[in-house]
Order: sequence, then structure tokens, then C-alpha cells
Amino acid sequence: MSEKLFQKYNFPVPRYTSYPPATSFYTGFDNANFVEQIKISNNSQTENISIYIHIPFCTQRCHFCGCNTALYQSDEKINQYVACVVKEIRNVAQYIDKKRLVTQVSWGGGTPNSIDLKYIRNIMAVLKSEFQFADFAEIAMECSPAYLDFEDVDVLAEIGFNRISLGIQDFHLEVLNAINRLPPKHDVAQMLRYMKEKEFRGLNLDLVYGLPLQSVESFRENIQQIIALQPDRIATFSYAHIPWFNPAQKLMDHHRFPTPEEKLKMLVTAIELLSENGYEVIGMDHFARQDDDLAIAKTNKMLHRNFQGYNTKKTTGQVYAFGASGISQLDGSFAQNLKQIDHYIQAIESNQLAVERGYVLTGEEILIRDTINQLMCNGTINFEQIAQQHNYSYEEFMKITKFDAAKIAHLVADGLVELTQTDLNVTPKGMLIVRNVAVAFDPKFEITKNKFSTTI
Repeated sequence: MSEKLFQKYNFPVPRYTSYPPATSFYTGFDNANFVEQIKISNNSQTENISIYIHIPFCTQRCHFCGCNTALYQSDEKINQYVACVVKEIRNVAQYIDKKRLVTQVSWGGGTPNSIDLKYIRNIMAVLKSEFQFADFAEIAMECSPAYLDFEDVDVLAEIGFNRISLGIQDFHLEVLNAINRLPPKHDVAQMLRYMKEKEFRGLNLDLVYGLPLQSVESFRENIQQIIALQPDRIATFSYAHIPWFNPAQKLMDHHRFPTPEEKLKMLVTAIELLSENGYEVIGMDHFARQDDDLAIAKTNKMLHRNFQGYNTKKTTGQVYAFGASGISQLDGSFAQNLKQIDHYIQAIESNQLAVERGYVLTGEEILIRDTINQLMCNGTINFEQIAQQHNYSYEEFMKITKFDAAKIAHLVADGLVELTQTDLNVTPKGMLIVRNVAVAFDPKFEITKNKFSTTI
């Protein structure tokens, strides 16, 4: 895909990790509504359970990060927070059908591996006491390599973790210094070899492009180093500079940032180099080895997408989130916990759940959500088929989504989409801007389009 085409489609669009986006959640959705939705979820598809655990603590705040985080506090506060996560798990588990299987557990933050691993062990033990785990369950953690020791890998393997994502962000020390991020504690190649010896079945590495002091050439070096390390999956996230939303980013304003044109070249470089070296492009910013489950699922059109990113339909499930700011993503609803740690703790200690806001989807919104998800994951839609799956006619589908061929005429002309009366197929180069295709099926987009980041 040419740089000119990328520039043409580089405008604000939703990321579609959910539909409707989290900006649509409302505060009228409370704990009682969530309990009702949990009960309903027992009779919904999919039956699989995905669990998300949010550990917000960091020992040092990275200036680029937009996640819900807090600087590492006292051991007493950590103890209190973990006790509340355990209590929340038990409070929610009582409403979930015990016959359902956990197929995925994801730990994010914050920096989950910055806290004592005894807390991780404790929470995992509670999860295993409250839920049945599938034999093939994927248990993953986002880790900062700055705090990861070889002994930690031993403990995580013993607890049951089988996938690790290392937040590299950039290999160059000057860039890490500019974003206030510590470098890896150990040689990354040595750490990955050790993880493979411990039979971790999935090793992911994350990079961010658009950071201060990065150049096209330095990012090329990052990609070349990644290729030499041969992880199973790679993510290349676009940095969004939004200091009005994330004030810590102002601390980087004195540094030189890559221009939009340079950011585009970084993305193109990543796609070209990784594609030439045995990696399959997944969506717009993920890559997987051709023998990885994610790449195989893409080939078989069995990809799924949620707040944790791209997954296989085998491992994904309805998401039940625990911890401050966690978002539960059920078949027909969303529920987000209180974001501030103290407010979350206060709610849980008062024998309540900690829901701050949420959203219940209508039948029409579920149709739109599944259409967009099908596009984002597999790049193809048969209008009649997806309408029938949701008990609508072809005509009703067109009316509900407000789809009009004229909306995507430019995408067809540019070779990014192929359209017939019955089907829409996104071409391989079109998948790189698939978010721009998805908005054609989003009737809310024109109302909310100023709330989102650009495609690149």
C-alpha cells in the first residue's frame, strides 16, 4: 500500500475494540444491572469465559502511557487491592454457571510483574478454585522486561502461565530515557531462550512507533532486532500524543517527535520487513508467525477481537474483568469498574461490586457489532448470511447499518475493497486500514467521529 493512500485514509476513526466504543458507556448502568447481565450471559454464546485482571501499579510512570496506572504504593495498599480483587472474583463467580470453562486469562496494567509474585499466585489460586479451566486455556501476562528475572519466569511457569508479552517499546536507550522507561533488566534474547526452555507456548514482543527521538532508520533497527529474536507474535502500536487527556505526555514536549510522514514510513517498514520474514499481518498493527495459532485462525477466518486484542475463537470468550477500570465484555453488554484505586477498594470492601458505568446493547447494535467484528478480524461479510444469523432480512440489515455503497466507492476505486450485491471483501492492503472500512457500517460514526484517534 502506497504512502499516498495511507495519508488519504489517515483520519479519526474508532479502534473498534468494542462496539459501541467505550465513549458510549453511561453511568446509569450499576451493580444490579451488571449482576442481571452476568446471569443472562450464562445462556449466551459463547459459553467460554475470558478473564481479565487489572494490576494498575507501576514503580515508574512512563510518560507516553495512556493506561490506567498508579505509582507503586505501600505493601499495605497492594495487599488491600489484591484482597479486593479476590473478593470481587468471588462475588462475580457466584453468578456464573459452574459448567462453563475458562479458556483465557489475561493480566494487564500497569505493570503486573512489578508486584510481588505471591500476589499473582494468590489470585490465580482463587480463579482456579472458583472456575473450571479448559486444558488448552491461554494464561497470559503483559510484563515489563525492566522487572523480569529468570526466577520470575520459573514462578510464572509453575503457576500456569503459558504466554508472555514483553513491552519492549523501543530498543534504543535514548528513546527509553525520553519516555521515562527503564531498559530490560536482562538481555532480551537470553530471556526469550529461557522462556522457550520453560515451554511457554507464546512469546509476544510489543513496539511503539511515533515516540520522541525515534527516526525511520532507528525504527527499522527495532524491527530487525525483533526479527532476529523470532517471537511468536509482534505488536506495533501507534503512539497517540494527547496531552490534554494524558498530562504526563507534556513532559516529553521538549523532544523531537516523528512527523506524520515519518510515522507512516515506520509502519510501512514494519509491514514490509515482517512480511518478508515469515510473519502474517493480523489487522493493522499485529503480526504472527505463519505457524502461530493466530495466523492459522486468520487463514480459517476464526479470528476474534476484544479489549485484549486479537484472539482465536477457540480461546476467546465473554470477558469478565476484575480490578480498577476493568471492562467486562459480555455477549449483550459492557460493564466498567471504577477507575480510581481507592474508590474501587471502598466499593468492594462495602460488599458491593465496583461498576461505574456500562452499556446494554439492543438487538440492532449486536448486529452492527458482529458485522464490524467480522470485518476487523476476517475482512469479509456476506450480507444475507450475517443478517439471517441475527434474525433480520437483507433489507433490514441495510437499514440498520445504514450501509450505502456510495460510502465506500473511494475504497473500491483504490483497490482496498471488493463489493458485490451480496458480499464485501477487504483486500490484503485494505486490511491495513480496515477501521476505515468498518465505519461504513457504523451509524453512530458521524455523531462521534471527533472523539477518536487517527488511523496511523
